[in-house]
Amino acid sequence: MQIFLWILIFFGTFAIMEFNAWFTHKYIMHGFLWSLHKDHHHKDHKSWFERNDAFFIFYAVISMICFYLWSYENIWYCLPLGLGILAYGIAYFTVHDIFIHQRFKIFRNANNWYAKGVRRAHKMHHKHLGKDDGECFGMLVVPFKYFKK
Repeated sequence: MQIFLWILIFFGTFAIMEFNAWFTHKYIMHGFLWSLHKDHHHKDHKSWFERNDAFFIFYAVISMICFYLWSYENIWYCLPLGLGILAYGIAYFTVHDIFIHQRFKIFRNANNWYAKGVRRAHKMHHKHLGKDDGECFGMLVVPFKYFKK
């Protein structure tokens, strides 16, 4: 029974992280912490790193706290929570930073329906250089209209 709960918590955490990423992106990154996110929409420096990367660090710390609580406080469900957050972070980094923004020059030729839809949605998001009037704040789950030709 515990393995079933472990798997449920892991996948549930991964799924909730997509909603959390959407919420954080729409209301925090494009809200009161725009100062950290704006260089992602309009690069104003020559560094490979962006101030926007601070959000990645925030979620990495949350995941590490879960691992700590599992390891040292013996709270068993913190392991699947931490791994779910970590897995989402890896997926987000792979899709957003590597595939879409090409921070590493791989996955350039991915051309399936999902890749095209995610790219299209993100391109529509980035057409807005300011913090207002944005659209499509999700990452792995985007509106169906972006998958149509």
